[in-house]
Amino acid sequence: MVFEETVVLDGPFDEVLAATRSALADQGFGVLTEIDMQHTLRSKIDKEIGRYVILGACNPKLAGAALDVEPQVGALLPCNVVVHEVEGTVHVDALDPGLMVSMTSRDELAPIAAEARRLIGDALAALTAT
Repeated sequence: MVFEETVVLDGPFDEVLAATRSALADQGFGVLTEIDMQHTLRSKIDKEIGRYVILGACNPKLAGAALDVEPQVGALLPCNVVVHEVEGTVHVDALDPGLMVSMTSRDELAPIAAEARRLIGDALAALTAT
């Protein structure tokens, strides 16, 4: 899987999760979905993992532009950002929005993906600045 960036932080999980939501919002992204994988795996298959949350982030302006180019791109939306524990630290990983271009072969999506990549990168960079 191709990640835009991984940020490693030492703060408490809940604080990093809240800061991630805030950093995404500052870049125009709303969180449409939130999946608590720790809870889901525990309740569905009795599997124990560390804290692991998937945020489905969407920038409406960019999503609308992408859908104008390729209506089926909705299967690749929203942009997923993962916040998870790794050996006493909290990692924030973002999927590269450029996958929209490579998976659809629609070059017209490239500038939209580039802007999404920049905004997500700025959000993740803000996490390390605090």
